[in-house]
Amino acid sequence: MKYITILLLLIGFDFSISAQQTINRSIVHQGIQRDYILYIPAIYDGSEDVPLVLNFHGYGSNANQQMFYGDFRDIADTEGFLLVHPQGSILNGVQQWNVGFLGNRNKTDDVGFTAALINELANLYTINLDRVYATGMSNGGFMSFLLACQLSEKIAAVASVTGSMTPDTYDACNAQQPTPILQIHGTGDRIVPYNGDTWTRSIEDVIFYWVNYNNCESSPTTAALTDINRSDGSTVEHTIYSGGDNGVTTEHMKIIGGGHTWPGSSFTFPGTNQDINASMEIWQFFSRFDINGTLSVPEFENSQENIYPNPTNSKIDLSLNFSEKLNYELFSPLGKKLIFGTIKSSNQKIDLSNLPPSIYFLKLDNQVFKILKSN
Repeated sequence: MKYITILLLLIGFDFSISAQQTINRSIVHQGIQRDYILYIPAIYDGSEDVPLVLNFHGYGSNANQQMFYGDFRDIADTEGFLLVHPQGSILNGVQQWNVGFLGNRNKTDDVGFTAALINELANLYTINLDRVYATGMSNGGFMSFLLACQLSEKIAAVASVTGSMTPDTYDACNAQQPTPILQIHGTGDRIVPYNGDTWTRSIEDVIFYWVNYNNCESSPTTAALTDINRSDGSTVEHTIYSGGDNGVTTEHMKIIGGGHTWPGSSFTFPGTNQDINASMEIWQFFSRFDINGTLSVPEFENSQENIYPNPTNSKIDLSLNFSEKLNYELFSPLGKKLIFGTIKSSNQKIDLSNLPPSIYFLKLDNQVFKILKSN
């Protein structure tokens, strides 16, 4: 228990958080005030260590905009992790992260700021330091990769949306341990080109770098996801390189025809894919790992055959081996809880017939499964 909680208990107050909180705070690093926005879900009470997700904004954006655009708050409400949105520094009037862009004179130590921020939050809250994750949009995705290279002792997994690696980050990467990687990127991205440029490595280069570093199998499994929203002009292909050291994977969700956007966002800019929700995909990815690699999971993990039919147009059948009753929850692509209950037998049905066609997420105990509801 951290010192603030202990102090309040000693003087007789009941320390609890009854509603979610959004807190604007700052720390001083290198003599500069650095701001951040912290989101604390209502279920956090400080009684146990919880994961921390760092969500970095894009170039010219800010922490508040990223909190709404690449939104994890509904997911944090159900999963119980703390969510922090760091604010970049300003250079030439533009909010940004110093990731070594060619010709950029930014000298800000954003890696050091991130390390200081993690330490600050760990002093204030009960955080599981083995489960600190980094994600971000565009420049924030570049920043997440920079942390994987220069702060890997603190970062359990990384997910980049429309970001990549600069030549500086790529050439000087010095990761100290296997790092799970998820890259979500559109082939039609005109801001951070899928095939790279002089200032950014191609997405293929980035994936192959981490496949090799993580010692993953060279032959991946690739699945074309169901084109649920046929009006968005894009489809999704999910490639997984498994078998890495410590059980880590290197994964790529290729948005074929997608633009420089956050898939599944409620802000539907042109080029936004709506077949997946990037925030849900990222948390599902993060939740499989800690700093030591793959987390231990219940016996029914990876038993997709036991949840059938999938896709379904009405009901799903659950055929699971378990010794105690299991709670289940079904969430929308944006993290809204739709159905919940208790599994009391090894052969139970969940009726989805009243739900529209979409991707849904079924949570069984501490594991999450993707369910496709068709017409």
